[in-house]
Parts: sequence; structure tokens; C-alpha cells
Amino acid sequence: MAKTRELCKDIRDKIVDLHKAGMNYRTIGKQLGEKATTVGTIIRKWKEFKMTINLPRSGAPCKISPRGASMIMRKVRDQPRTTRHDLVNDLKRAGTTVSKKTISNTLRCYGLKSCSARKVPLLKPAHLQIKIRSLQKYYLPKDIPEGPQSIF
Repeated sequence: MAKTRELCKDIRDKIVDLHKAGMNYRTIGKQLGEKATTVGTIIRKWKEFKMTINLPRSGAPCKISPRGASMIMRKVRDQPRTTRHDLVNDLKRAGTTVSKKTISNTLRCYGLKSCSARKVPLLKPAHLQIKIRSLQKYYLPKDIPEGPQSIF
């Protein structure tokens, strides 16, 4: 979608005045150099709310930019042991001050709900040795003698 620009209040009021005079959307658009859909949108808004100005959005603006959010997601994906406190410190170094709750909300928004940082790595060397021993115990045939002897 192309970047849009906002029409000034004078043009909006002129569109409404021409509509009151009985002109249709296409002729108003040609006369003022705007598209018919833009004219229709302004007139529909005027009919519904009796005003032509744009009101500010409701709610507070986002504290974390999309670039910051992608940085958070990349770090959590690459390093699962990262805590929210570490992420807060990373954003603070980048110039954005946020709370841990804001980090949690951002993670939830991107699909990581009710996640906590992994406490230990998945497999330590001791875990690997235990796994190898259990595999040898259950999957090697018991009647084959161990050593460099030939089976055939």
C-alpha cells in the first residue's frame, strides 16, 4: 500500500460543501484533484460523525519499535536462556526504557506466551554419556561378545 497523505481541513470542508450543493463524488474529485474514493470516505465520515478532522488514536503509542521487537525475538530465538531482565538492559543500551511487563507483552504479541527462560542447557556432557549408556544397554544384542572379534 502506498504512503498516504492527509488532506488539509480546507479541502475537506470544500468537499463537504460541494456535496451539500448536490455534486457527485466523481465530479468533486475531478474538480479538486482527488480520487472519488477519497471524496467518498470524507463524505461518509462527515455524515456519520458530523466532522471532517482526524482524531488522534486511542491508547498510548508503542514503546518498542518494530525494529526493537525483531531484535528481542531474534535474541530469544538464538539464546533461549535470555531473561526478561537481560532484554530490558539490551533495550536500555539501545536507548529505549521499558519494563519487564512490556517485554512480556511484546513476546506474547509475537506468539511466545507463558514462556520463561530456560534454566539449564538442553544436554550437558553428563547427560550425553547417560544417554549413550542407556542406548548401548538396550539396543546392542547381548549374545554378541564385545571386542574386536568378527561376527561372521
